[in-house]
Amino acid sequence: MNDFQQLSLAIKLDDRATFDNFYAPTGTPQHLAKMLLQDEGKQYAYVCGSSGTGLSHLMQAVCQQHSTRLSNGAAVYLPLKELCDYPGDQVLEGLESSDLVCLDDLDQVAGREEWQAPLFNFFNRCSEFGTRLLITAHTMPDYLEVLLDDLLSRLKSGISLQLMDYKDADLRRMLQHRASGLGLYLSDEVARFLLHRLPRNSHLLMAALEKLDAVSLREQRRLTLPFVKTVLDI
Repeated sequence: MNDFQQLSLAIKLDDRATFDNFYAPTGTPQHLAKMLLQDEGKQYAYVCGSSGTGLSHLMQAVCQQHSTRLSNGAAVYLPLKELCDYPGDQVLEGLESSDLVCLDDLDQVAGREEWQAPLFNFFNRCSEFGTRLLITAHTMPDYLEVLLDDLLSRLKSGISLQLMDYKDADLRRMLQHRASGLGLYLSDEVARFLLHRLPRNSHLLMAALEKLDAVSLREQRRLTLPFVKTVLDI
């Protein structure tokens, strides 16, 4: 077994990354992306956004939905940030035989010469096999450092969506939405305190909430302001 095969076996989906847990207010690009990705009839889609807008969450949610609906269906999630130093042809070899392939963080390989032909050929194989292909990146295709014109054409061949950056009010509601899913009550006061004292990054905020959840469960405590300050040391 080569190094890539060993690493690919170690890639696990986050059980919490589901569509039910994804904060997507009606009328937002996040809501549109959620609806689009839940529609398994869409063969190819490209979704972009800045860090913390939910790209990785959405890709993992699609894979988990597919596995739930089709117990024998093959869904593959590839975080390219972790795989970018491996040969592209090796990473993508044979994946067109899967029902669904999600390539997360295409930015990591889009400008690498050794990935151009493997990505282009993989697009063609997915089209031939009818494989559903979903891609995320931090910018629209035209702004990627793609070196192969034919590859850029493939990237632009389907639906492209750009997610919005969450504002403070969105982040507060997101925290409360996730807290509710964990069986916790997060008051407006505590949510605003977290936003004031922690970086406004959804990944870091969710990590803080998970830490609070674990300690509150262990100590049977509510999420009061003094408790939160003590646990997070802020």
